[in-house]
Amino acid sequence: MKNYTITVNGSVYDVVVEEGAGSGAAPVAAAPKAAPKAAPKAAAPKAASAGAGSIRVEAGAAGKVFKIEANVGQAVKKGDAVVIIEAMKMEIPVVAPQDGTVASVDVAVGDSIEAGALLATLN
Repeated sequence: MKNYTITVNGSVYDVVVEEGAGSGAAPVAAAPKAAPKAAPKAAAPKAASAGAGSIRVEAGAAGKVFKIEANVGQAVKKGDAVVIIEAMKMEIPVVAPQDGTVASVDVAVGDSIEAGALLATLN
């Protein structure tokens, strides 16, 4: 968590920001109790199928899953888009780190994800 002092229209606010919330929510004046509860839900798919493939495809930024480009069983080359994330109104492709076959897709369109979250695995 990071503490900031922000001035808006002459009013000073002390805010606490939790890194990796991924919900797109604005900072709040008090330590949020609801935001930490949302984070484990986003992490649940990671544990469910973490062993499907040996090559992990992970999110580089927090955001929402905008589109899934590759299906299970599809061959992909290094640099091919596997998932597209929407963060700060930008579409960010998450690409295959090396050639392989998609073993699992661990997210669904609309899921909120954290930076570093497991999106898919390859073999």
